[in-house]
Amino acid sequence: MSLLSFFEQLAELPWSVELHESQYAYSIIESIHVWTLCLFFGTIAMVDLRLLGLTMRGVPVSELARRVLPWTVAGFILMVITGTLLVFAIPVRTYQSIFFRGKMLLLVLAGLNVWLFHSRVYPKVAAWDADGVPPRAARVAGAVSLVLWSCIIFSGRMIAYNWFDCDRQPQLAIINFLTSCAPASGQ
Repeated sequence: MSLLSFFEQLAELPWSVELHESQYAYSIIESIHVWTLCLFFGTIAMVDLRLLGLTMRGVPVSELARRVLPWTVAGFILMVITGTLLVFAIPVRTYQSIFFRGKMLLLVLAGLNVWLFHSRVYPKVAAWDADGVPPRAARVAGAVSLVLWSCIIFSGRMIAYNWFDCDRQPQLAIINFLTSCAPASGQ
């Protein structure tokens, strides 16, 4: 079974159709997704800007992380749940969105950045915790995080637009390839 056929079957499930066609559910879920994104990105930006040495230089990094991490985790969990529901509401169109695919790739890179930071840089925080400007590795992790999350937000917002939808043919062959579109012959 291909991924496309999986998403096509998902689109035919009654709860997927009901979610998409609901007068209120989709809008409420999308709103919660955006609100939790704001919470998540706001807390991430606070820590990243501190890692860059641009804000809160008098606050130890570990103290800031300890205070905002629960909010970050809560925002992330709710953001993933609501994001998954949004995909379930319009599975085929979302799967074939070049912006959705870009967002998923960026999420993997952001996860890798978090893992590298927490496994290699943060364990040594005691040595630089109170420094106004953290070491280069921490600054790079903060900068990469800000760039990746800004691009993830941009990509997520662009999913709503149909510039590259499969039903808008003809398109460049590379776009059809990247989105798994199979234009009808003669287009």
